[in-house]
Parts: sequence; C-alpha cells; structure tokens
Amino acid sequence: MPTIVVDVMPKAELLDPQGKATSGALDRLGHGRFHDVRIGKRFELNVDGEVTAEVLAEVRTVANEILSNAVIEDVVAISVDGEAVAVEAQ
Repeated sequence: MPTIVVDVMPKAELLDPQGKATSGALDRLGHGRFHDVRIGKRFELNVDGEVTAEVLAEVRTVANEILSNAVIEDVVAISVDGEAVAVEAQ
C-alpha cells in the first residue's frame, strides 16, 4: 500500500510564532547555531492500489483545498514512498 506524504509550511512572508518560540528556546538552551526555525505540518495518506497521474492530481487538489490554508500556508512537498513529486507553484 503506497504512502503519499504532503508537507505544508507557513508562507515565508508570514510570522511563524511557534518557530520563533522554538528558535528562542534553542538559543537559551545553548543550541544557538540553529535559527530561523519554521514549523509546519506533515500528512501521510495511504492509498489503495497504484499511484497514477490521476491519484497524484487528486492528492494535489486535496492538499490545496483541505490539508492547507492557502491564505497562510503553502504545500511545499508531495512524495510517494519517499520519492519527491513536483509541486506546482501556487
């Protein structure tokens, strides 16, 4: 059963308060080499049968219309069993 993974991140131009808080915590805990932390979401969808072009088109639709909020987030990656699938610019 193939697994499709969709990664969603806040738009780059928007403040990411969770990322900012995590970045500050890392610095306070002595891990100052890490900065500009961004926190997103990962969705794993198991698919019955083969992953065809039609299935990929459907997952793009689901990712853009249901899994992400287009006002504040971007779908940044879609992969099938670890292999990247191109994500069209939004």
